[in-house]
Amino acid sequence: MNWYVEVLKKYAVFSGRAHRTEYWMFVLFNFIISFVLGFVDGLTGMMISAEGGVGLLGTLYGLAVLVPSIAVAVRRLHDTGRSGWWYLLVLTCIGIIPLIIFLCMDSQPGSNQYGPNPKGA
Repeated sequence: MNWYVEVLKKYAVFSGRAHRTEYWMFVLFNFIISFVLGFVDGLTGMMISAEGGVGLLGTLYGLAVLVPSIAVAVRRLHDTGRSGWWYLLVLTCIGIIPLIIFLCMDSQPGSNQYGPNPKGA
């Protein structure tokens, strides 16, 4: 839970580096929270669109964590030695695959142009 809170504290910080655990724990907690909110939306009937299955709480949560999600992904790319502009691959269907590979890669050892290694090594 601390990883999730740390990302939210750095709401719109696009500089620096993010540890692999920080990024993936944030993704995991987002998935769990979104699942629970979707379940609550379904139970309470707070669906925006009955056909699409889009819930009000899920939509509000998604909008609230949109900027932190992009920011932590950019910092994660910085940790692998890549520019945050690589995140634009998410806009293409086939580009998502290399982006996921980049986000799964280990940190670049030592300091790089984006800052010191968050592992402390």
